[in-house]
Amino acid sequence: MSQKENKVEGEGSEALKVLFSVIGMTCSACAGSVEKAINRLPGIREAVVDVLNNRAQVLYNPSLVNEETICETIENVGFQTTVIKDETNERSTQVCKIHINGMTCTSCSSTIESALQAIFGVQKAQVALATEEAEVHHNPKIVSYNTLLQVIEDTGFEAIIISTGEDISKIELKVDGIDTDHTLKMIEKSLQVIPGVQEIVIYPECNKVSISYEPDMAGPRTFISIIESTGSGRFKATIYPREGREARRKAEIKQYYRFFSWSLVFTIPVFLTSMVFMYIPGIRIILDKKLYNMMTAGMLLRWELSTPVQFIIGRRFYIGSYKALRHGSANMDVLIALGTNSAYFYSVYSLFRAAYSRDFKGTDFFETSSMLISFILLGKYLEVLAKGKTSEAIAKLMDLAPETAILLTLDHEGNVLSEQEIDSRLVQKNDVIKIIPGAKVAADGYVLWGESHVNESMITGEAKAVAKRNGDKVIGGTVNENGVLHIKATQVGSESSLSQIVRLVESAQMAKAPVQKFADHISKYFVPVVIMLSFSTWLAWFLAGSFHSYPKYWIPSSMSSFELALQFGISVMVIACPCALGLATPTAVMVGTGVGASQGVLIKGGQALESTHKVNCIMFDKTGTLTVGKPIVVNTQILNNMELREFYKLIAATEVNSEHPLAKALVEYAKKLTEDEEKTVWPEAQDFVSITGNGVKAIVENKEIIVGNKSLMLDQNIAIPVGAEHMLAQAEGMAQTGILVCIDMEVAGVVAISDPLKPGAKNVISILKSMKIRSILVTGDNWGTANAIAKEVGIETVIAEAKPEDKAKIVKDFQASGYTLAMVGDGINDSPALAAADVGMAIGAGTDIAIEAADIVLMKNNLEDVITAIDLSRKTFSRIRLNYIWALGYNLLGIPIAAGTLFPLTGFRLPPWIAGAAMAGSSVSVVCSSLLLKNYKRSQKLDNLDLHEIQIE
Repeated sequence: MSQKENKVEGEGSEALKVLFSVIGMTCSACAGSVEKAINRLPGIREAVVDVLNNRAQVLYNPSLVNEETICETIENVGFQTTVIKDETNERSTQVCKIHINGMTCTSCSSTIESALQAIFGVQKAQVALATEEAEVHHNPKIVSYNTLLQVIEDTGFEAIIISTGEDISKIELKVDGIDTDHTLKMIEKSLQVIPGVQEIVIYPECNKVSISYEPDMAGPRTFISIIESTGSGRFKATIYPREGREARRKAEIKQYYRFFSWSLVFTIPVFLTSMVFMYIPGIRIILDKKLYNMMTAGMLLRWELSTPVQFIIGRRFYIGSYKALRHGSANMDVLIALGTNSAYFYSVYSLFRAAYSRDFKGTDFFETSSMLISFILLGKYLEVLAKGKTSEAIAKLMDLAPETAILLTLDHEGNVLSEQEIDSRLVQKNDVIKIIPGAKVAADGYVLWGESHVNESMITGEAKAVAKRNGDKVIGGTVNENGVLHIKATQVGSESSLSQIVRLVESAQMAKAPVQKFADHISKYFVPVVIMLSFSTWLAWFLAGSFHSYPKYWIPSSMSSFELALQFGISVMVIACPCALGLATPTAVMVGTGVGASQGVLIKGGQALESTHKVNCIMFDKTGTLTVGKPIVVNTQILNNMELREFYKLIAATEVNSEHPLAKALVEYAKKLTEDEEKTVWPEAQDFVSITGNGVKAIVENKEIIVGNKSLMLDQNIAIPVGAEHMLAQAEGMAQTGILVCIDMEVAGVVAISDPLKPGAKNVISILKSMKIRSILVTGDNWGTANAIAKEVGIETVIAEAKPEDKAKIVKDFQASGYTLAMVGDGINDSPALAAADVGMAIGAGTDIAIEAADIVLMKNNLEDVITAIDLSRKTFSRIRLNYIWALGYNLLGIPIAAGTLFPLTGFRLPPWIAGAAMAGSSVSVVCSSLLLKNYKRSQKLDNLDLHEIQIE
């Protein structure tokens, strides 16, 4: 219950400012006694008591004292107190998303993350190397998003805001016709008068107008209309072209392709002059021609060609190194800069020494530096190309939104007056949209007119088209199949189900798996250790050569012992790859969550994936999880002479106020007994009371009606006849729920309700057993029904008559026994248990994807998706392990080989440019390894299930 008014920095820790209501103070003496009592508490920075307004404002250290203690202290003085709820602080935290350019390895992402978390007012910061994005949870009253951008840029990286997390919507319009400051002011003034407009930012250099607004009060069509009516129609406004993650990725791919192409222009001639032309007699004579003393034409040509590669094309490595070292960290850029500079500047030294000496016979390594940079750029190009494919799931989801929509104008009677084709991003709340056969639904809403079938497989994964008629909900991005529909838009833009799914998948790809900490820990020491190893390698080989510790024939004819040692040292420096380690987990998580989303399994990040693969026990709710969730009345026994229709009229009048599935089944059955099913009006129920987990009672037509289970009747001291007891036992034995109906304190009848099992439920439990996963049934239903259901599906452990609040305790009890437990529920009554479990799975959520308690949301109502979620998480973590084995194995094998451990025995040495190519290839191979998850197919055992849909009449 932290109703914080503000956060204040002081003495190295955060202080909270809270306002209390203090009732009963009459004079300044009262205020003084309250103030004195509060100030005696540990951790109190300041206490100010306002006797006139009966308030106390307290500034305190939350690590030493809390609100409850302060309240108790005030009450002990003799005054009544409560914390004042500040409505303006209900949303004290915003989530800001930022795109970051320039990160190369986990060292970069860790540096940025540490810098963001050090900002006062930032609660949490996550930086994802694979997506090149940061997600920052911050208090906007303390730190603005501009400050966050500045901190990232001070760390040495380019930061671009993606979203600020504010409640207001934002749209960007392209306005043609802006030519002077006067026209700018005209447009700004005309927009400012529109109700709901929060902020207007104009970018004259690109004719862009950014408008922040409240969607319930204004919309993009209004803005376009106002702009175009301003200035006698001289302005033309359209939606500004989208620039999302995909556009940035394409720009990055183009940039690396351009750098690599230019590097080849210079590197290929360098390679030819040093490696190929030396073996062609005619050309060799030209290249070996001495221009000045021992300096040859070939050396001078290679210097001229490699210099642009080193300092112009390779400039990004210098910038990256400088920024990293300036903040006390070292990344891959540092290794590349050191390695290429060592080769380049030694070569420059050799060239000048040859020019000033008549007998110097040194070798240049210009080809090493230029080929090294070229291969690394090729590796980065292939890496960003592959990384782009890891986020294809989000791109595919975003492509589901249609480009255009048909907007209808209706009269007061609902007749169509006109229709107009508009950009789908211009759809506003309460618009009526026409959906023709084959077209995509433009927004979330409900059907006003028409009948059709809609293919929702792209959102829910449900293959069969769903029938839609008047009043039925539709989801934006789904495809209308055969009829024309008129729908009313209820959720547009960022509020739509599609946008929520995209945000959930993006958030999942941002969230780090706990196993990522392993790579983050290694990255802190990786580069410094590699630099030390590189120097040690050079020193060891140099000293060994100086003291003639190895035969002279080991040294190639074109080299000296110093040059041989230098090549080994450079090879060690450039073969080490921290990138592969950094990409091992996030790329696999990105692909895994994307594959899950395409199959209707929304996994909320790496933590959920990691926990799910460890699950060895699953707790199932009954209604809506193991069963279809659509109970139907199957039997009725009336114990007095009442007519069936009259009996159900009283039941329906009582139960119509309840949201329970069993209540709905009773009301639906009662409707079928009436003459006019559509226009049924039930008698008024007075003094309605719902007894959670037991039933309901009310006064209907001067009769006291109680509808519920056996426990409720016994609590109300109502005797249950033998006939009713017999029917209850019979219903429970058939896995049905028995409902007792009491009229004026006498049991008048028994109703048996059946909720059929989901297709394949028995086989799913059987498959879980084969996966060595224990299944448990927990339900609020009676023991008889619960045992019958459990026996039918093959579950051995049953817990019945459990109230919602009891389920969380049951979860904790099993966890204490050593189980990693998943809870599968419908996300309504099971929220406490879903939150308490190691993994919470909300099944059959449909479009309700914002279930905060669940770690995994199963969009379809199919039980086999539980197995898909577990199987996918196990496959993803197998891939992560494989990635780590490869990344670590590559470094553990590559570094010793580059250091020359094989050279004494085999004569094999790894030239630096080949070491650089190997380093670039290791990152690409890890990303490609993760991409293999895209070929995931659900368990073959599931394909063998005979899943026929149950039709309920």
